[in-house]
Amino acid sequence: MNPIKHVAIIMDGNGRWGIKHKSSRNSGHRAGLYTVEAVIEECLKEKIKYLTLFTFSTENWKRPKKEIDFLFNLLENFLIKKIKNLTKKKIKLKFIGELNKLPLTLKKLIKKTEKETSKNFEIQINVALNYGSKSELIKSIKLIDNKKIPVNEKNIDKNLFTAGIPDPDLMIRTGNTQRLSNFMLWQLAYTEIFFEKKLWPDFNKKDFKKILDKFKQIKRNFGSI
Repeated sequence: MNPIKHVAIIMDGNGRWGIKHKSSRNSGHRAGLYTVEAVIEECLKEKIKYLTLFTFSTENWKRPKKEIDFLFNLLENFLIKKIKNLTKKKIKLKFIGELNKLPLTLKKLIKKTEKETSKNFEIQINVALNYGSKSELIKSIKLIDNKKIPVNEKNIDKNLFTAGIPDPDLMIRTGNTQRLSNFMLWQLAYTEIFFEKKLWPDFNKKDFKKILDKFKQIKRNFGSI
């Protein structure tokens, strides 16, 4: 049975769910938070140590400003309301991506949240925010060049946003779309990938558990025959 240390998720379908149910993309983003909490609870039960959530990509800046502002406000409110609960459950939060480009109030809140949860140990949730894998790889290679050290697999790993974090064992994408969308392209080299038809707000604990159980039964060869 395969152990699970790290699960990565592309939480796709919030906007489509919102339009389908309440004629508003933003209502879908709000509903998606309940799924986030349900998945975190299941990860804690399964004793999974790392969960990476693709929250906002470098390409998402092309969306309407009102939607972007709503997403950032939604995240801010979530962090403010849930910080005590996160600490109570020993949940550590780490934000990965080009954080310097985010609004000042959000950057300050991120810094505060990371500091307040830094000693928690039950699970580390990596929030991929303004994240793009191609820019991450370019950044890593530039850092290697500045340090004047060899460009090799080990050094690229050490200079990614995910340095020190094991690569995902499995990646789930909801929303009935089968692509990686510039998400953890380096880290997903040997990851088992599951594409789920359900939109993210409709994805539930049973769906998540079913995928985990499927993964545990896979014979993993890591590139070998």
